[in-house]
Amino acid sequence: MDEFMKVLLVEDSIASLQVTQRFVEDAGHSVITARDGEQGIQQFLTHNPDLVLLDVNMPNMDGYQCAQRIRENCQQGNLWIPIIFLSAEITEDAIVKGIDSGGDDYLPKPVTQRVLSAKLRAMSRIADMRKELEEASARLKLLSSIDGLTQLYNRRHFDEVLELEWSRAERTQEPLSLILCDIDHFKAFNDNYGHVAGDDALVRTSQTIMHTLQRPTDLAARYGGEEFAIILPATPTVGAMVVAEQMRKAMDALAIPHDYSNASNIVSMSIGVSSYYPAQANSSFVALLDAADRGLYRSKKNSHNRIEMQPL
Repeated sequence: MDEFMKVLLVEDSIASLQVTQRFVEDAGHSVITARDGEQGIQQFLTHNPDLVLLDVNMPNMDGYQCAQRIRENCQQGNLWIPIIFLSAEITEDAIVKGIDSGGDDYLPKPVTQRVLSAKLRAMSRIADMRKELEEASARLKLLSSIDGLTQLYNRRHFDEVLELEWSRAERTQEPLSLILCDIDHFKAFNDNYGHVAGDDALVRTSQTIMHTLQRPTDLAARYGGEEFAIILPATPTVGAMVVAEQMRKAMDALAIPHDYSNASNIVSMSIGVSSYYPAQANSSFVALLDAADRGLYRSKKNSHNRIEMQPL
């Protein structure tokens, strides 16, 4: 944004609009124009500008009202766009009202090219710094939701998404499926092959799970230790069983030696599956998780390396 901005100029005076537009364009930026507040709102929603220059006194909707509407739209999208008011009368009350309405600064009319260019540079720097902070915050949030070893989502993020997907399933009336899987006899693997080999097996298992999932809406997480959880939105039981079997076979195909397992001579996986259908009454995402866990328990009890579906 340092070199170029898309500027929305809302000004009812044709003469002032033309002069200000020329100043902005001479500073190296593009301009979108509007003649009143209502048109300014429409242009803002259509063009997503980087900065707004807003006259205060306009018919139909004044600059204060327009700024409030713009800020409301910014908040919905978690955005911040600089808003600079243009006014021939800059009093203390007007400045306070402008800031309270969502504005960031005031410029006196008639505005000069030198002052306007300097103000655009300043707002561009502020916007850049804010964007960098938001990106850093987003990176930190992502890191806080990722398991350090496997690079899958962690248990906390899984719990948050499961609750959200449950609410979405109720709203859209679509099924929601959950898979829980556990590496068979992983403690024996760790004890005999060492923790480095154990970590490698966990990483390769997580990669196998991710390669099995086909949709961006599916979510895989390290649920705890050697246990993994997969959320499958808009997926009925039959679809979840297909994914689970693909996962189990892909795990077998890794052929990681495990001579200390009673289930197989390679690292294998036990899997529990459960599905929620919105027509089911008196249910919850906690009940879905419990059902998948009971399915996993049955799978491990019935010789491991298998899939068990557990109804809610």
